[in-house]
Amino acid sequence: MKYVRVNQRILAKTLRVIGPEGEQLGVFPRDIGLKKAEEQGLDLVEVAPQANPPVCRIIDFSKYKYEQEKREKEVKKHQKQLQLKELRISPRIDEHDYEVKLKHAKEFLGKHHKVRVRMFFRGREIAHKEIGRRVIDKMIKDVESVGRVDREPHMLGKTLVLILSPK
Repeated sequence: MKYVRVNQRILAKTLRVIGPEGEQLGVFPRDIGLKKAEEQGLDLVEVAPQANPPVCRIIDFSKYKYEQEKREKEVKKHQKQLQLKELRISPRIDEHDYEVKLKHAKEFLGKHHKVRVRMFFRGREIAHKEIGRRVIDKMIKDVESVGRVDREPHMLGKTLVLILSPK
């Protein structure tokens, strides 16, 4: 929960005060607003500091804080977390192994995850990048139905990297 000014910590000289039932009480100097809150046994909470004059409500601060945390939790629960999954392959990948990796890639893309395909070149394999490029191009063509290329294949040291994202 973001920092909220309460009671004596409110800095503005004049405030727009809202009562405990949500009714507008008017624009008052800070001291009068604090007095009104104190009379009702509640807190004066700054709810819109960017407004001119700042808006403050007369409410129970602990209850307000609880409701804000509950609201934030609810928002967080409905947020979709996008994950990046990674597949590691070699330029000498066998047909069956390729099919298994392709199945995993399609599964991840189907679940709306991004997929990073990393092809590692070992030893002298780096001299034959075209073989690895053919495998990567085949992968791009095969996942076309469920995904698209997010970042074109590029070399990072001895690794060819491709990033796919769901359609």
